[in-house]
Amino acid sequence: MKNTIATLLLAASTLPVAAQQPAPGAATHDYMIHPVNFTQVQVTDQFWLPRIETNRTVTIPASFERCRETGRMKNFTMAADRSGKFCTIFPFDDTDIYKTLEGASYSLAVHPDPALAKYLDSLIVMIGKAQEPDGYLYTARTIDPAHPHAWSGPERWVKEHELSHELYNSGHLFEAAVAHYEATGKRTLLDIALKNADLLVATFGPDKRHVAPGHEIVEMGLVKLYRITGKKEYIDLAKFFLEMRGERQYKKDSKNPWENGAYYQAHKPVTEQDEVVGHAVRAMYLYSAMTDVAALTGDTSYIRAVDRLWENMVGKKIYLHGGIGAIGDGERFGDNYELPNLTTYAETCAAIGSVYWNYRMFLLHGESKYMDILERTLYNGLISGVGLDGKSFFYTNAMQIWNHHTHQDMEPTRSGWFPCSCCPTNMARLLPSVPGYMYAVKDKNVYVNLYISGNANIALTPQQKVGITQQSNYPWDGNIHLKLNTTKPTAFALLLRIPGWARGEAIPGGLYKFGNTTTEPVKVLVNGAPVDVTIDKGYAVINRTWKKNDSIDLVLPMAVQTVMASDSVKEDIGKVALQRGPIVYCAEWVDNNNRTGNLLLPQGSAFSSTYQPGLLNGIVTLKGNGKRIDVDPVALQVSTRETGIVAIPYYAWANRGKGEMNIWFPQKLTDVDLLTR
Repeated sequence: MKNTIATLLLAASTLPVAAQQPAPGAATHDYMIHPVNFTQVQVTDQFWLPRIETNRTVTIPASFERCRETGRMKNFTMAADRSGKFCTIFPFDDTDIYKTLEGASYSLAVHPDPALAKYLDSLIVMIGKAQEPDGYLYTARTIDPAHPHAWSGPERWVKEHELSHELYNSGHLFEAAVAHYEATGKRTLLDIALKNADLLVATFGPDKRHVAPGHEIVEMGLVKLYRITGKKEYIDLAKFFLEMRGERQYKKDSKNPWENGAYYQAHKPVTEQDEVVGHAVRAMYLYSAMTDVAALTGDTSYIRAVDRLWENMVGKKIYLHGGIGAIGDGERFGDNYELPNLTTYAETCAAIGSVYWNYRMFLLHGESKYMDILERTLYNGLISGVGLDGKSFFYTNAMQIWNHHTHQDMEPTRSGWFPCSCCPTNMARLLPSVPGYMYAVKDKNVYVNLYISGNANIALTPQQKVGITQQSNYPWDGNIHLKLNTTKPTAFALLLRIPGWARGEAIPGGLYKFGNTTTEPVKVLVNGAPVDVTIDKGYAVINRTWKKNDSIDLVLPMAVQTVMASDSVKEDIGKVALQRGPIVYCAEWVDNNNRTGNLLLPQGSAFSSTYQPGLLNGIVTLKGNGKRIDVDPVALQVSTRETGIVAIPYYAWANRGKGEMNIWFPQKLTDVDLLTR
């Protein structure tokens, strides 16, 4: 992209939103840290702005078109007519329209487009016509109530604790409705959502129907409706759904996670859970809602539970690229330290859910470690889920592709869409929200969490505001320049996140560690002069009276670092990976003589970094020395020879054709599988 980059206001569609005039008796607690609203952020960043523009101009239109081509929109028109036959595969296919509409709403808010506005209005009319008079909205049943989808059960809600996804559909409707209302000020979709939410309030509760939703997200959506309306019944229902987990809806004595409820995170009461289990996407939505409820109610048992669950996930069940959910069978978490490479699942939706949860954990506790995980996920195992063209996707995010041994779940090439296309449409709504994670405020403390070029207008109090301009070439360069704009001298603390990778910590909890532990020091300068700063919870705290045009320079070391996994991760013993700044690297076939599975990275291998603006939309590549294994199948001899190795950012792989890729490199030949090729 040319140096003249248009600025763009961005929406935080997935972030907790501030309550607006809560009703009497509503919860009085909330997050003590508040995100800076998207309308106060303008982005000029050369890494993120092109991605968000591609999302606006390519991904969102392609998603709408594929919803039309696949019959997802037809399901709504048939539901409106109360005739026809549900014509797609899954009862949750309605949500692909909701999620794309959510992303499009925020795109519309920052990029006025009368044609798009008219199109969204027409979709909302279509959705409204499909809604039943009492608020029920679920095309898989409404089209033909006598013959609903096989997963739906013969009556409303009877399969909700397993497969029907009725409440899951409602949750995504609520999220889209809040996004559309905040972006446009129109109540059209919001009124549809509120009618559906009121049906849920009338249907479920202590003296009504009991259920633990089979696929969580309705809880998150209800929290957002509560914040918009102040209607206490919505937050009460969200908490009720959470507290239904652990009721005997499953065979508690079964070892089968589907039968005993572990797959649905319903095997124990939420406040007793201490291990992340089951379907990874469902888990992230559950834990996000638990964190919201913890903040809004002040319930310390919820706080203790989400803390335990987070420690388990980050300490024992997360991949180096931030991906979660290792097991393809059920798209679920495996056992502690079960992180296979050849069969990695790591669904894109799970990475997106991890971003939602980690940001809420930051708002709850104010510690940088949550933003460290968010950043790792965002720059690696999340944006890898969409191709550079904006219209090709990964459902899973592999750690390793070998031509001779590729598991059926692994995708060596990207797809235009999927029969279950939750990931592409989830990406469409996530990308516009990225700048909403940049800044946050607590009292007169301003948190700088992500290093993305742009301008922000931040309210310290209703009367005091400060402007921050951020300039950098992050993540390729660690030199970050901030300039402040205040109308008068203003005292506040500026908290700059010092990423764990810049402090010698590969990941919170120690599941991964750096092999080369010596790093350059982090430098902080104010108005060009070095300053000593206090590090508190991972943030460099600069507390002073700031004046107009005061500047801050943060210098983060950008050395190439080798990463090793804990010995508890059996798959990665004797292997190393490469990381530079927040970026995890991989070797791809096209740069390495068509093979990567036969590469060794002996101890002491050195790498240099080079920015290549013409490659993969501009990346820093790593070049170093290693060894290549040669196998003579006739003589049955194995030898090694010196070779150059080229590594690219993991997120950029599979944009140049089909072939081998790997993140982890053996340091010496120990795997006899190498001999079988």
